Amino acid sequence: MNSWRKVFGYIILMLIALSMLYPFISMVNLSFVPNGEIFAQNGKLFYSHLTLENYANVFHKIPLWKYFINSLFVALVTTFGQVIFSAFAGYAFARMPFKYRDLIFVIILITMLVPPQVNIIPLFFLMRQLHWINTYQALIVPGLFGGFGIFMMRQYFLTLPKDLEESAKIDGCNILNTFVKIALPLAIPVIVTLAIFTFVTTWNSFMWPLIVTNTESMRTLPVGLAVFKGSFREITQWGDLLACSVICTIPVVGVFLLGRKYFINDILKGSIKG
Repeated sequence: MNSWRKVFGYIILMLIALSMLYPFISMVNLSFVPNGEIFAQNGKLFYSHLTLENYANVFHKIPLWKYFINSLFVALVTTFGQVIFSAFAGYAFARMPFKYRDLIFVIILITMLVPPQVNIIPLFFLMRQLHWINTYQALIVPGLFGGFGIFMMRQYFLTLPKDLEESAKIDGCNILNTFVKIALPLAIPVIVTLAIFTFVTTWNSFMWPLIVTNTESMRTLPVGLAVFKGSFREITQWGDLLACSVICTIPVVGVFLLGRKYFINDILKGSIKG
């Protein structure tokens, strides 16, 4: 009976996986199909007469490389900063006793309950007062700090045995050395997971870059893709849009494949003990 349940479960999981993979495979395949043939045979998964014309059109019509570099730079810097700040703050909340520690941590958790859309207007006015509109600072700095990352790192550091820290103190390590040499290497799975979450979120961000950028040279890929679609209102160039979508997807898939071992093995490690 248990074996039949396992087989049935695997079948359900395979069907779910296929339902998620089909749109992605179809998008990649259609990005190589000429615009005039995309709707010729609806529902077809693989097409013949493949061409690179759509990709050539995209690079010719819009500064795609500029959009790509902007998105990659913003996502990498934001991810690095988010991981560094979250690791330091998480370790402080987990291992360093200081006044109002729990109260401050609760306030940080409360910020996670506030929808991001609520913060857009005050953040925009702050960026304007700092004269950061249409700059990399406006795209990067608001994403460097997040309650989710601090919570995730704190929960993991709470699971580390205190004997490790005591041994490090006996060997002459101060708090910073203990954090860098002991705690941080052990937290690599959580760091990779947080980095993947942050990179994907920043890479796919649309609303905030749309608000704080107003020139073509500062646009990110999602914003550039939306502007590109809006510039052809009479006849939508679906092949070109699909080619743009494939290019937008490549870095996200690459980051996940690089960190999948840590991401899959222990995505929720540290969330049990609080």
